[in-house]
Amino acid sequence: MSIGNFPEDERPFPDVSEEPRVSVGRTLRQARIAAGLTVDDVSSATRVRNAIVHAIEADDFAPCGGDVYARGHIRTLAKAVHLDPATLIARYDAEHGGRPAPTPTAPLFEAERIRPERRGPNWTAAMVAAIVAVVGFVGFTAFKGSDGGNGDKAQVAEGATATTSNPASPTPTKTSSQEQTPAPSDSAIAAAPQDKVTVQVSAADGRSWISAKDHNGRILFDGLLEKGESKTFQDGSKINLVLGDAGAVQLYVNGKKIQDDFKPGAVERLTYTKGDPAVG
Repeated sequence: MSIGNFPEDERPFPDVSEEPRVSVGRTLRQARIAAGLTVDDVSSATRVRNAIVHAIEADDFAPCGGDVYARGHIRTLAKAVHLDPATLIARYDAEHGGRPAPTPTAPLFEAERIRPERRGPNWTAAMVAAIVAVVGFVGFTAFKGSDGGNGDKAQVAEGATATTSNPASPTPTKTSSQEQTPAPSDSAIAAAPQDKVTVQVSAADGRSWISAKDHNGRILFDGLLEKGESKTFQDGSKINLVLGDAGAVQLYVNGKKIQDDFKPGAVERLTYTKGDPAVG
């Protein structure tokens, strides 16, 4: 046994780990040639452009547009040349820093969840406010209509009339801030029948809620009288009035104007009979 020589069974095995490994692109190229395919054949079968096929076979993955697209092209080309796509993709990941971690979805979800919403007009609140206002007005009207007597009903009394009229010859009165308001003429006053009570209500200075009833307590009118409007009521013996804003109203009873000192916004309950006006 000579010094410096190893026995046959004691010689070291070659280190295969140090042998160069074939790249992804070269592996694909060799498999394509072995399958007897051209670049055009692979491009037609996979719909991957010729330039990209050439670049991948040269281990140039920049034309792919990113790692995600590069893996997709590698998988497609590997299937076309009968190779295992998973092995080539794993080799690609090892050569390019490993597979990237998936993008966490929680921050995106949180951002979407807390994104402020654009708010439009609050139509619900507006509708509720309008309904409350209407209900309040109806309640006020019903309450006022029930003050004048028992058994009131919304009907016109037999033998009584409620008409809307404008005096034949209005006498204009001008002020610095008010419109002209009509007043009954002398002929209209003289024409008032003596056997009935006649009450004319004119909204001279603004609108007012009016309720008028006959001697039986039945309603002749119940509603708003707009500024400039007037209504005339007649009954055989008595007219009961409720004025929501007495300061805005002028009264003519049996052809005579009632000189009053009603305050604006004051609610007045009045009763008139035949003959000279008398406040009940």
